[in-house]
Amino acid sequence: MPILQFQPLSSQPTPAFWTALTSHKLDKAKLNDEEQWIDGWLEEGRLIQDLHVATDQESAIAHIDGSISIGGNAFGEASESRPVGTIPVIGVLKNYNTIEEFRKTENKKALFDSVVTKIVDSFKSEQPVLNPFLAVTFADLKKYTYHYWFAFPAIVATPAWTIDSDVLIPLDEANVQELRDLEAKLTGKDNNKDGAFLVKGSSGTREVAPLHTYKEFFANIPPDEVTIAFHDSSSTENSVGWSLRNILYYLNSTFAMKEVRVICLRQSNASRSATIRLPANQASPTNTAISAVGWERTKGGKLASRVADLGPMMNPTKLAEQAVDLNLKLMKWRIAPALDLDGIAGTKCLLLGAGTLGCYVARSLMAWGVRQITFVDSGKVSFSNPVRQPLFRFEDCLNGGQPKAACAAERLKEIFPGVNATGHTMNIPMPGHPIPPSLHDSTRQEVEKLEKLIQQHDAVFLLMDSRESRWLPTLLGIDQNKIVINAALGFDTYLVMRHGAVAKTADEKQLGCYYCNDVVAPTDSLTDRSLDQMCTVTRPGVAPLAAASAVELLVSLIQHPLQVHAPAYIPSTTSDTQHAGVLGEVPHQIRGSLNQWRTLTVAGPAYNQCTACSSAVVNMYRQEGIQWLLSIFDRAEILEEVTGLSELHHDTELAMQHVDWAEDSEDDI
Repeated sequence: MPILQFQPLSSQPTPAFWTALTSHKLDKAKLNDEEQWIDGWLEEGRLIQDLHVATDQESAIAHIDGSISIGGNAFGEASESRPVGTIPVIGVLKNYNTIEEFRKTENKKALFDSVVTKIVDSFKSEQPVLNPFLAVTFADLKKYTYHYWFAFPAIVATPAWTIDSDVLIPLDEANVQELRDLEAKLTGKDNNKDGAFLVKGSSGTREVAPLHTYKEFFANIPPDEVTIAFHDSSSTENSVGWSLRNILYYLNSTFAMKEVRVICLRQSNASRSATIRLPANQASPTNTAISAVGWERTKGGKLASRVADLGPMMNPTKLAEQAVDLNLKLMKWRIAPALDLDGIAGTKCLLLGAGTLGCYVARSLMAWGVRQITFVDSGKVSFSNPVRQPLFRFEDCLNGGQPKAACAAERLKEIFPGVNATGHTMNIPMPGHPIPPSLHDSTRQEVEKLEKLIQQHDAVFLLMDSRESRWLPTLLGIDQNKIVINAALGFDTYLVMRHGAVAKTADEKQLGCYYCNDVVAPTDSLTDRSLDQMCTVTRPGVAPLAAASAVELLVSLIQHPLQVHAPAYIPSTTSDTQHAGVLGEVPHQIRGSLNQWRTLTVAGPAYNQCTACSSAVVNMYRQEGIQWLLSIFDRAEILEEVTGLSELHHDTELAMQHVDWAEDSEDDI
């Protein structure tokens, strides 16, 4: 009798699977490369009419073999379901961390043998795992290329099974549908991962049962009436699907079955049947050493792995977004597992100033995954800007220069289309800079716009080139309880600080703002400036250092459980990690000096007579609003009157008048 021929299986990993593998690797598996079970599906073989080779009288019939596919639901996390008409299967996934490990032959052999062992060991249970597949992969997540090799382990039976005919017998589709309906009642929608079931009786009176009930189900049934049905991936007339090998081995080794009628369930009226036997008077497979085959071959018939390159298939913008996040995710699962990347990405940042500091801050924010950045600036790009301000180009300086805020936003989107960047050209009114009555209405609009912008954002960066321009955003920030990060530059020094928020409890100490060390109101520092005062004269390396520190300070603050109310880190001889966040302690002020190559962390409390953040100033703003602000712009001294600094100055002058100043005599010289 002819030896039974088995049609090899092929694999069909979908693009959705590679996407799911990427997410699983970065978000869950991380460095863990242990094997794990995944879900897939088996397609039955089918016949189709091939119109491309049709004759005038009839269409040719094409045989389409089924395959094992895995998709986006392989890890059981996606909501998508397997395609209709397919059979659920399970498999073992081994995703290596390096290409070198993936390529080692001994690694694959050991994996293959371990799956065969799982198959044989499962024979003793009521839920045998008969046909698991093996997927060995390596994911190059920087290039979005995936190396993979599938295996479908099948135990070799000795002697080989034989078939009673060279050609399988066609089956009536009505009988096939009856079997499918009975199987559905037996197993439910997705429970039959054996891929086969037992059958007895004739049409109309058939009964079905799981494979492990073979002994009870076929009690008192003659051997020539034993029947099984299985989901057949083969489509040919002279071979059966690969998965039948392990089914036959299981039934023979466990129940001594040596003869069986097999019903091959296929699609599109292609189902067939055959009687299969072991040659008489020969050893059973149980008496031989277990050996298995099943590594998938390439289309050229070679035993080799394959590569899936998703880069050309992906939307470039989406590809860039995932690539940008890769470094952050690697940081999370290698170094800081508690890092809240979604919290960082969702932080809306307002950058007041689109100059040297603004450009560097924006780039660092994007590197941290921040997706919404808004610029505010009143200037235009000049010829001196591009070499110091990395978001601008030479052509932006032509024809009078592009507006800085809008230009910086466009450049950010050119660098990374996934960022939501906008720019607003507007002036920020300042104390000591009188507003003509004719401009009161436009000033009101600018103040209202600034109030709204600060309200719409979570963090505000003060990156302007004058001291007094920071006053109004400081006041609005404390009023709205926003995170305010201030950065200021000297020639070879810089200051980065976070403004304190209003204390929520009596025990909490409010940290100071940019103006808390002043005992005078901010005044006009811009009028009658010399050339060296009109530009920020600073060493080129100072701005990147300050900008990077400002962004890192923000991120550390976001990751702290108390966020804007996080206590200030004060260096001491003992390490205090009690108040540390995910990224460590959060300082109040960072003062850097390139002259001395030194960085200091300083903390200072809020000043109750501060001209920007004191309760007296905030309450006046809340009570009288923009009209009061207009008076401040005209006469900054009002702030000293409101906070009591004027009285302090008066008392100081009186005290100085009563000081007995001793004059030096000639004898003391």
